[in-house]
Amino acid sequence: MQSPTSDDKPLLTVIMPVFNESPTINEVLRRVLAAPYTKQIIVVDDGSTDGTEAILSKWEEQSIIEVFCHERNRGKGRAIRTALERARGQFVIIQDGDLETDPQEYPLLVEPLLEGRADFVIGSRFLRGAYSRQPAALAFRMGVRLLNFAVWLLYRVRVSDEACCYKVLPCAILKAMDLQCERFEFCPEVVAKAVRMRLRMNEVAIRYSPRTAESGKKVRYRDGLCALWCLWKLRNWSPTPNRSATQSSV
Repeated sequence: MQSPTSDDKPLLTVIMPVFNESPTINEVLRRVLAAPYTKQIIVVDDGSTDGTEAILSKWEEQSIIEVFCHERNRGKGRAIRTALERARGQFVIIQDGDLETDPQEYPLLVEPLLEGRADFVIGSRFLRGAYSRQPAALAFRMGVRLLNFAVWLLYRVRVSDEACCYKVLPCAILKAMDLQCERFEFCPEVVAKAVRMRLRMNEVAIRYSPRTAESGKKVRYRDGLCALWCLWKLRNWSPTPNRSATQSSV
């Protein structure tokens, strides 16, 4: 396996929190495996009840992925934290267990880090106009715009897609953030702490194929409210000296 400190071919830790994704998990894993870079793939089954755990166990038996299970559903943020404890790559990327995003775009997200142009990269479903224009998606799009506005209002940083799952940054920096998220507040917590750590942020346009709540989308309106609260409470967060030292050493 590649060394985590290799400059030309970095080890990429792919963290995949999943909950009841049996219809898509096999295909997502195939796509992640086919994506560029040497990868450590960590999947956390967050208390699934639809057979996802059994599917993952077959992959784990082949020593292709690392699987960890929560006995009960604890939330996406907690699943990411469980995986992060085992992450050993140079960079970490968050990958959802659905087919909304395309792992073949990993190079677009990782290159700004490799080239030293950014410390933190966010995928954006809006920059390429990839977000669905169907009326059913209007409320969700407006919710994302509200979160983007909150980031600007509280942190004076402009982003086009605060809530996109694709977030990539050095593993050491993500661990230094001392995450406290439990559910979908992972995104606002990472964005808020990245700003407070003065990380150089870069957004990259990605392809996006949205799904509906009927087809398995988990985010609900209350999660948007939790995200706003998270952005508000972290507006004065400061990294400890140890965290700052970790950032400067990456």
